Amino acid sequence: MTGRLVRLVMRPGLVGPVLAAAVLRVGLMLAAFRLTGTEIMTQGDTASYLTPARSLLHGAYTTAGLPEIDRTPGYPVFLMLSGMSRDNVLLTVLAQIAVSILSLLLVSRIARRVYGSREATVLAAWFYALEPISILSTVRLMPETLFVFLLLCVIDRLLAYLNDGRLALLGAAGVSLAATTFVRPVSYYLVFPMALALVFVGPAYRGRWWKAPAVLLMSTLPWLAAWQVRNSIETGYRGYSSIVEKNLYFYQSAEVTAEIHHLTLAEEQKELGYPDEASYFARHPEQAEWPMVRRLAFMRSASMHVIREHRLLYLKTHFRGVVLVALTPCASEWLQLLHAYPDQKTMPGRVLNEGIGRSFTRVFIAYPMVAGAMIALEVPLLLLYAATLAGLVRSHADRAALCLLTGVGFYFLLISGGAQAVGRYRVPVMPELCVLAAGGVAAWEMRPKAVAVKRHPSSR
Repeated sequence: MTGRLVRLVMRPGLVGPVLAAAVLRVGLMLAAFRLTGTEIMTQGDTASYLTPARSLLHGAYTTAGLPEIDRTPGYPVFLMLSGMSRDNVLLTVLAQIAVSILSLLLVSRIARRVYGSREATVLAAWFYALEPISILSTVRLMPETLFVFLLLCVIDRLLAYLNDGRLALLGAAGVSLAATTFVRPVSYYLVFPMALALVFVGPAYRGRWWKAPAVLLMSTLPWLAAWQVRNSIETGYRGYSSIVEKNLYFYQSAEVTAEIHHLTLAEEQKELGYPDEASYFARHPEQAEWPMVRRLAFMRSASMHVIREHRLLYLKTHFRGVVLVALTPCASEWLQLLHAYPDQKTMPGRVLNEGIGRSFTRVFIAYPMVAGAMIALEVPLLLLYAATLAGLVRSHADRAALCLLTGVGFYFLLISGGAQAVGRYRVPVMPELCVLAAGGVAAWEMRPKAVAVKRHPSSR
């Protein structure tokens, strides 16, 4: 597949966006390195991927000598293969830039499959080349860039199946989806709505209504099950990633409890024993002798009790997070990378606690430059959403293809809500938006030509 993608570069109109994407991403890497070194590139959750990644050099997948069950091995393996085995951050970032450019080529090919027009193909490539959060994610050692590439492989293979009906294409899509989920577990449930959709759409070959979803499921689920078997054998934990239980306890149910007690999330998390094991045992000394699997079971049980008791409040906090993921411009991440972010202590704590309007007003009064960056990044995002709606309404693309792109985008928005919602969770949604927006803009550009042809039929 990579060879075919590279040949796409030579198609008319794609050289420009490929070069622009490379210049912007490499330029940001060099600017960030000059201003902040590699500190910002590796801050946040990066360490939680690097620690088990380094253990792979010794033939195990562990953290602090214990089997790692928080982070799945997809991105740690990529880190080791791309330069972090020798702590070469810039080499790994360059590898991510290469992956991002391959994603751009996939975006353009998906647009061609969906709309069948050169205009939409080139526009989709330009939109993705210039899309801010996709640029930003390539310069941070986080799994989003690799995750997006593998997800686009899934979408591309599914669209190819819808075009000619070969079941082997679904097998490739399923394996790609399993690889995607090994990079980020957030796609764990995606195979089920995709399989259900295949019951009702796709090439109308005899018997395909059950064969198609069966092939997709059988090429995806065994790989995921194998990792759960590994977790069960190593630790007794039967889930896919224990980050699920921790997010439930320290974020999703904690946000509900914080709302009830009129506290901030940070205050409620402190009461629960966040962020480290020492703090947790200080709050729960009886659990110091418990095995990890029992602590995780406690977290899940306690969290589900809170959520069941306050379903409506939980839904409110969850969908508030969905809005944040969909609309936050990620200006703070850009400014931090370029050493232009103000002192964290003087900035609003969390948008979910203070509200978008109040947070923006505080920032605008205290730091007009930060507010300007927020506006500069927010306006193109809103325009992209508007063009996406036009792409869904005006374009003449295959409805099944449009439903696939829309469904994948909605899946990642809906599953990424809640108290842990941050702007980078929108990264998997942006390729779908770029494709749909390209269809909308292309349809808008073609409309005057169609009107002109109707008025002057002799010019045909």
